[in-house]
Amino acid sequence: MAAQQGSTQAPGREIERLLKLRAEMNRRRPEFVRMNSWFLARLDDSWRNPKRSLDNKIGKERKGFPPRVKVGYRGPRAVRHLHPSGKVEVLVSNPSQLEGLDPKVHVVRIASTVGARKRGEILKRAQELGLKVVNAS
Repeated sequence: MAAQQGSTQAPGREIERLLKLRAEMNRRRPEFVRMNSWFLARLDDSWRNPKRSLDNKIGKERKGFPPRVKVGYRGPRAVRHLHPSGKVEVLVSNPSQLEGLDPKVHVVRIASTVGARKRGEILKRAQELGLKVVNAS
């Protein structure tokens, strides 16, 4: 039924609404931490799926322990993997990859492995084509 309601709106407005919804969901989503990472210094906080055992409180989803990752925390499908501007983000490592990109649809992210000289070339070509570079500085 929700899909029928969304179809009455313009596609651009629907994407904007879903992007706002995703941002709100991101604000409410808890930080998922690894079991006993607060207790053992050798463990970092990065999430690891708990093994189901009698002793694992996160695995048993006990009250008072951090929440477990579940599919219900996921964002809306239509805006998954989109930049917050609502455009598709494209990873670029050389200027020739900018060809064929549409400024109305795409935003560019320069790869972290690109050096200063080639970064300058990419920025110059992106400006000529009217593309927005997310990590320009």
